[in-house]
Amino acid sequence: MAWLVTGGAGYIGAHIVRAFGAEGIDVVVLDDLSSGHGSFVPESVPFVRGSILDRELLERTFAEHNVTGVVHVAGFKYAGVSVQKPLHTYEQNVTGTAVLLQAMQNSAVHKIVFSSSAAVYGTPDVDLVTEDTPKSPESPYGESKLIGEWMLRDQAHATGLAHTSLRYFNVVGSGYSDVYDTSPHNLFPIVFDALLGGQAPRINGDDYATPDGTCVRDYIHVADLAASHVAAAQRLDAGESIEPVYNLGSGDGVSVGQIMQTVAEITKIDFTPQIGPRRAGDPARIVSTGERAARDLNWTMRHSLSEMVSSAWEARRTAQ
Repeated sequence: MAWLVTGGAGYIGAHIVRAFGAEGIDVVVLDDLSSGHGSFVPESVPFVRGSILDRELLERTFAEHNVTGVVHVAGFKYAGVSVQKPLHTYEQNVTGTAVLLQAMQNSAVHKIVFSSSAAVYGTPDVDLVTEDTPKSPESPYGESKLIGEWMLRDQAHATGLAHTSLRYFNVVGSGYSDVYDTSPHNLFPIVFDALLGGQAPRINGDDYATPDGTCVRDYIHVADLAASHVAAAQRLDAGESIEPVYNLGSGDGVSVGQIMQTVAEITKIDFTPQIGPRRAGDPARIVSTGERAARDLNWTMRHSLSEMVSSAWEARRTAQ
């Protein structure tokens, strides 16, 4: 028996794969390598190259590897780009999830952990986001994740699908020197690439109503995130009660200014960030509680900001 990790060759997915391995749970990876890397997948883990839009491939994979559950991480994850590519986003994230759920139903696979996003909340007007905070996504990406949650809910009503969705904001750090964030749209890679190129990173606005004037966000370590995906799968395997959604949040957050200061300390590169204008739609603060996940999914912030930055920096330098 094995769990299928879709998108398991990506930055987050690869950490989830290795977290399963650390618990002695067999996994198989399916990834089209549109943004993932085959080198991120351990040699001991079966790897199927292909798309979640290919139902026949999914059903063969389920049968050949005796798959009993799915961790669904695959998807188009760039919120900003999704505004320019809405149809592509919906095809990958909505149609793809529908095809996956159909393949699961056809193959009698009845357990799924869905990698959702705090983008479903849009710009909340509360200091601390909970699972019950109203949903108001502001991009096709956020909308597609919310639709994915709805599909799991409706399939559960129709077929008894056992499921949960994990929502989170900014994932950083690295648990392994050979797995790192390669997204051109995420803060840490952008900052590191600028520094390695001899340029000063940029902060978008320093006049917000926050302690240092820069935006405050949840930043969580990818290894902590991966551990909770495994805990959710184990709970489903054991037939234990589970909530339909969980936030994986820090409860307090850190500012972009704090991150820049920590990056300077860790990299020992002295720089003064460039200050640009605010980005449209950027709220001053978005921070989530993780209390429900702490109760059920072994969620906790095991890594400090310094550890997040240092682990990400070490992995990025190793990749040079």
